[in-house]
Amino acid sequence: MPSTAPLHLAAEIGGPPRYDPEHYIGLARLAERGALDFVTLGDSFARPGLDALAVLSRVAPATDRIGLVPTVTTTHTEPFHVSSAVATLDWVSRGRAGWNVDVSMTEAEARLFGRRPAAPADDLWREAGEAADVSARLWDSWEDDAEIRDVATGRFIDRDKLHYVDFEGATFTVRGPAIVPRPPQGHPVTVVDATGGPALETAARRADVVLVRATAPARAAAIRTDLRRRAAAYGRDPDTLRVLVALTVDLGDAETAPEPGLESGPPLAAGGSYYRGGPVDLAELITQWHRGGAADGFHLTPITPGRDLERIVNGTVALLQHRSLFRTFYPGGTLREHLGLARPANRYALEGGRA
Repeated sequence: MPSTAPLHLAAEIGGPPRYDPEHYIGLARLAERGALDFVTLGDSFARPGLDALAVLSRVAPATDRIGLVPTVTTTHTEPFHVSSAVATLDWVSRGRAGWNVDVSMTEAEARLFGRRPAAPADDLWREAGEAADVSARLWDSWEDDAEIRDVATGRFIDRDKLHYVDFEGATFTVRGPAIVPRPPQGHPVTVVDATGGPALETAARRADVVLVRATAPARAAAIRTDLRRRAAAYGRDPDTLRVLVALTVDLGDAETAPEPGLESGPPLAAGGSYYRGGPVDLAELITQWHRGGAADGFHLTPITPGRDLERIVNGTVALLQHRSLFRTFYPGGTLREHLGLARPANRYALEGGRA
């Protein structure tokens, strides 16, 4: 049966390291003009460049509606600090933040910190899942109305509405509560790239948005079905999971070379999801896959951000909008509203007492 669900589109705005904020602001504004759900900014400890979360905190006040999703590595970092930083991004963007949870697996990256050696991927993704879990608990550790700000009585916080999380994981413990009030979205959107096997369980259990790679719509549909089944097994409503196919796109012509440092490859190569062609053909691919129920949408990584994102927005997205397959404006103000996801209830308020 053809899908009638809304189509979701996102784009990566990273590439070779840049140190001018106007570059990222310009790309985010371009994506916003196309009404894309969100932009991502990749990051890792293995490459030079600016901190993605800090960059998008600079982009936030220069944009109005676009969701902002930096990659945040949970290995070698403190979950308390991570949750505070992501919550801060949600505040400065007025409810448009997410985070793309990632891990750091190499010994070279471990030596940058000197705290512990590299660990197996299974262990790191289990730890990443715990980091996502404790972050959500910390975001809930302030009830929405915990702030009083009563000058007359000198009371700033209702302490009965602050909660200890008392979390004990395999590699860390966190007592809480948070130092940042509950974010505007309740929980900023959690994104997980589930391409690797060890990330699959973390994605099914913790993610709001899952990125997958597939070279055919039937394969994408099978992955989506499996993720929804796993989410249901964890007691989640599978309809709260958004599965996006990740495509690296090259919309250049023969006279235009990709930016230095970025690889090229054949369309939808077996080693990943790579599209080379024109904006119209890309719109056709997205239309066919989405209508067939293969995915809830697409996450597009332009091989040359400045060139290809413009062609995605003014070519591919414009055509999808003309066909009434993609929205022409944002119906809400938060990233959760863009994705059709409800604002989570506060677990501690529901329990009716201190954690």
